[in-house]
Amino acid sequence: DIHDARPLFENRRRFYSEEVDDPLLKRMRVAETTPGVTRVVLELADGVEATPSQLSNPHRLMIELRHGAAPPVDAPPQLATTPVSALPLAASAPITPPSSPKVPLASVTSEPSKVMLSEPASTAPPIVLEAKAETSPPLEPPSSPAAPSRSPNLAETAKSARHTSSGQSSLVRALGLKVNRIVIDPGHGGHDQGTSGPKGLLEKELVLDVSLRLGKLIEDRMGAEVIYTRTDDTFIPLEGRTALANDKKADLFLSIHANSSPAPQVSGIETYYLNFTDSKDALDLAARENASSERSVFELKDLLQRISLHDKAEESHEFANRIQTALYAFSARTFPAEKNRGVRKAPFVVLIGANMPSVLAEIGFLSNPKEEALLKKPDYRQKLAEALYRGVSRYVESLSHYQMALN
Repeated sequence: DIHDARPLFENRRRFYSEEVDDPLLKRMRVAETTPGVTRVVLELADGVEATPSQLSNPHRLMIELRHGAAPPVDAPPQLATTPVSALPLAASAPITPPSSPKVPLASVTSEPSKVMLSEPASTAPPIVLEAKAETSPPLEPPSSPAAPSRSPNLAETAKSARHTSSGQSSLVRALGLKVNRIVIDPGHGGHDQGTSGPKGLLEKELVLDVSLRLGKLIEDRMGAEVIYTRTDDTFIPLEGRTALANDKKADLFLSIHANSSPAPQVSGIETYYLNFTDSKDALDLAARENASSERSVFELKDLLQRISLHDKAEESHEFANRIQTALYAFSARTFPAEKNRGVRKAPFVVLIGANMPSVLAEIGFLSNPKEEALLKKPDYRQKLAEALYRGVSRYVESLSHYQMALN
């Protein structure tokens, strides 16, 4: 059982079983037994020994299979490997040495995990691996790894990144970088209520609900790990939100807010990424959202440098484009005459410190009575979360990723 990890299945059954035409491996079974716990079972032929090891970048578990009898010295060993890398995990699962001498493991962490061999009740005894995700550094690949050979019925295709919507290829895309962990940031919280509607709907309550709905969709459908900056009515400093994302080594950062305007007829959705702007509306919005910042005037020079050197700006812009396109497609069905407020740039403190592509989505105007009435409805919030998910997933799919297929 691999804890804090979720497999990526093509179907919704959360289960995969495949008979393997191989002299060492009879069958492979993978299932998500409970949310966040993935069980991998290998049914081996008689006399087969298994050696699990962990590889990094991306994190994956490889299990090397070999016949128990040692081959002649002058002959290469008869090996077949079946890596679990064919099923990408949302969190790494380091493996440590078990007590059984039949399964030699490289030491990865100080706290032992377990590898249990079942009693040989049949000719194909299964091997069940148990591991806990650790925060220690991942194990480097073995010095002489065997060349992996996959099941003939299971294929893993690496999809290369597509160009951005502007036709460019950023360094993130050129390096084939992928998304495994996403931080969702519900704006405000605690004594910082954010804006409010004429009927009393609070921004901090609205965005928390939508964020939790979105996170569940990402976990269930995409299989990525989701981390929230808050899951209840707690105040989190702006600087602490991106600090959390950096500490957790997140690949994306999405901050969710609701908008406000002195003119109650103003409506619509807009998405922001970090950059300089001379737009009065964008600067006014940034001033409201940055009100709880603990930065001082003395830090202005440092903040300006960090904005101008923000090397994720190109990917953040692309991420914002995907989010805005999906949100407006949903919003236009509800308000056909509504104007697309588009992707904008602004100096949001909550985005300045992020080391990954980061955007801020304004999901509606609470100052508009019609929008406030809709934003109170659970089904409308769920549809908003669905639209946000489509934006996130389309951005992730535009990057390099693995795609599973059965031959």
